[in-house]
Amino acid sequence: MILAPSILSADFARLATDIAAAERGGAGAIHVDVMDGHFVPNITLGPPVVKSIRRATALPLDVHLMIENADRYLDAFIDAGATWISLHAEALPHLQRSVAHLKGRGIQAGVAINPATPLAALEEILSDLDYVLIMSVNPGFGGQKFLPGSLDKVRRLSAQIKDRDLRVRIEVDGGVDMTNVRALSQAGADILVAGQAVFGGGDAERDARRLLEAAG
Repeated sequence: MILAPSILSADFARLATDIAAAERGGAGAIHVDVMDGHFVPNITLGPPVVKSIRRATALPLDVHLMIENADRYLDAFIDAGATWISLHAEALPHLQRSVAHLKGRGIQAGVAINPATPLAALEEILSDLDYVLIMSVNPGFGGQKFLPGSLDKVRRLSAQIKDRDLRVRIEVDGGVDMTNVRALSQAGADILVAGQAVFGGGDAERDARRLLEAAG
């Protein structure tokens, strides 16, 4: 199990300190939410901040692009230090081309799907991916409650991956906390994104460790 704390819930005035604490607690990646105010109703950060985060940690930077016209910015995020990049199936008309570009640049390529997007949207692209990001809240803001139907979605995707004998990991993002990490792990999740559950309690090292222990 990889825990990828989301800096969306961290204190940006002490971001490097928060990241270091999460890393000491066992974080295996740092999740970076990029929002443009168009695809989702929030604005966050861009390549310059990713570049700064890259200097603060050696962990993989898991960059989640919740933006329109993501193709225009892929190279900028790669050059800034992104390690994994996930693209939204709902936002890109030429998804295979975008994924191929990422892989051609040596980046772990993922596709994210919103809660209302069916797994069928992944059928033709699944074999090209390194991971799938299942959104367990509607994207845009941190601190939302986990949508229970996401568990079954993870189970069904895990079964499809096994049936097709693919090496594709499953990432879950949204409302992940102590109440659901074990169930998500048992359903087949490989990577868990957690924001408030890591950074919201005042001790990111302790809370990251507790989440990983609870996941089993």
